[in-house]
Amino acid sequence: MHAMANSQNKSKNKNRQSSEGRQSSQASPHEPAEFAKNMAAAAEKCQHIMQEFLARQAQDVTTTSIDPLNIGSAFMELFGRLMSDPVKLLEKQFELWQDYVHLWQSATQRLLGDDHKPVIEPDSKDRRFKDEAWQQSTVFDFLKQSYLLSARWLQQSVREVEGIDPQTARKIDFYTRQFVDALSPSNFLMTNPEVLKATIESNGQNLVNGLKNMLEDLERGKGHLRINMTDQNAFEVGVNIAVTKGKVVYQNELMQLIQYEPQTKEVFKTPVLIMPAWINKYYILDLQPENSLVNWLVGQGHTVFVVSWVNPDEKLGLKSFDNYMAEGPLAAMDAIEIITGENAISIMGYCLGGTLLSITLSWLHAHKLQHRVKSATYLTTMVDFAEAGELSVFIDEEQLKVLESRMSETGYMEGSEMALTFNMLRANDLIWSFVINNYLLGKDPFPFDLLYWNSDSTRMPATMHSFYLRNMYQKNLLVKPGALTIGGVPIDLKTITTPTYILSTREDHIAPWKSTYAATQIYKGDIRFVLSGSGHIAGAMNPPSKQKYGYCTNAELPASPDTWLKSAKDHVGSWWPDWDNWQKKFAGPKVPARTPGGGKLKPIEDAPGSYVKIMV
Repeated sequence: MHAMANSQNKSKNKNRQSSEGRQSSQASPHEPAEFAKNMAAAAEKCQHIMQEFLARQAQDVTTTSIDPLNIGSAFMELFGRLMSDPVKLLEKQFELWQDYVHLWQSATQRLLGDDHKPVIEPDSKDRRFKDEAWQQSTVFDFLKQSYLLSARWLQQSVREVEGIDPQTARKIDFYTRQFVDALSPSNFLMTNPEVLKATIESNGQNLVNGLKNMLEDLERGKGHLRINMTDQNAFEVGVNIAVTKGKVVYQNELMQLIQYEPQTKEVFKTPVLIMPAWINKYYILDLQPENSLVNWLVGQGHTVFVVSWVNPDEKLGLKSFDNYMAEGPLAAMDAIEIITGENAISIMGYCLGGTLLSITLSWLHAHKLQHRVKSATYLTTMVDFAEAGELSVFIDEEQLKVLESRMSETGYMEGSEMALTFNMLRANDLIWSFVINNYLLGKDPFPFDLLYWNSDSTRMPATMHSFYLRNMYQKNLLVKPGALTIGGVPIDLKTITTPTYILSTREDHIAPWKSTYAATQIYKGDIRFVLSGSGHIAGAMNPPSKQKYGYCTNAELPASPDTWLKSAKDHVGSWWPDWDNWQKKFAGPKVPARTPGGGKLKPIEDAPGSYVKIMV
């Protein structure tokens, strides 16, 4: 309680100081002296920022590849194709010129007071232009439409170039979008009406605050800009997030196994093991009580165990996928049997944890131990990586060699690199919105538990990560029977007969739902495929109390995901109760509630344990 109060007081003090700074500057707006003073302070902070940046570049210049993302060759091929068809290039330029003629006509009509219809409007989900000035001001409306026209033209132009292989075309399209997003007028002081207004009203104090925020982010990133997405003082693991009561009942080098205290007098006989991805920390499953999947499952009468993966350092650099299976699910199953006496459990795997679950089930089948898992649940999980979405942009031979070279020096991949990769998939939401809020408007980030978790990144052991990227993302060997040998067993997912529940999310940028659907054509036995609304995180961590997003079901599993969706039935609310009803077929009868450790394994420490608190 004292730690929580101390954390909240720090947050309140920080917000109060920031608020007082803004209030004092807004007390007498438009004062030239105050404005000049703030601009001088801003210039001084800019100098510090440049010094930090240049110092870092001097350190990195000998160790960084000139083109680590292998973008140059892709765009050289694009330009070569464009130049080979000058007629088509002229046609595209003429299309842009026509768009601008229409825009000038529309703007002129508006200036003359006539009715006008916008030539182009932003997508309804585009939050960059929500400020009223983008619509009410003729100048800013023109600027917005000019940008949208140019962005549309550029992206369409590169997509229509013929003769480029699909992987290169995907990379060109992705980085063109990154370029276009970066050039949005909302990202710059002089072309963002909201920022201009804040600058005038605060006599430039917003810019001073923003540069201070930027310096802090550079220091936190050790010379690299690590954008702060939320109030870091508002949350503390084990204090106000990851607070479901439980004990660490087993641990090894790679994981701690948490068993949660029962909330009901009786529990279902079959224990449930949750295996999260080790790309992030496990507590996405246990944020706060009102949105905790763990807390909800315990409340439904399940005996819940969760794997909390360690945040590895150089000492664990040689840990392989084999190690993750042996020291993860297999070790957890043995510990659960000792504690509960149950030889068979149900397992829920999330993202990469689900990929490992599929491998483990194939391994168990090869050893005639498939009976040890009564049901398998996959949350936003890919096993067929043929269409891996935009993450495949980062997986080519040149980039893998650069990554492996860096990992060979440290023994692991930095968590911040992985976080940046995922953030780039939704750059406007997870990068540029914070640039505007934190640096241009000079505001403190809003406290948000999900973004706190998102910023709490983890490292990847070099051996495991290289194997994963090359054999699954690059070569897609997991779906080829016998192509991968893990734990001494040729893996064949087609041998899996375990009853299966697959949860995917419609807007998933990390595990695209149509790619995850491919598993329905691989596993044997009973399969239930459910498609939730929203994305990779929010769609899965969607508590019934919120009544958000909804989900679709269809008992038929045709080969095409589009065919599945056409005849799917819509449901309101969370998929969690749907899973619970399905799981009851395998949950067994009720038995007296179990205490952590069961008197057979002595609890090591309270949940959430110590592994989850290891920082990058």
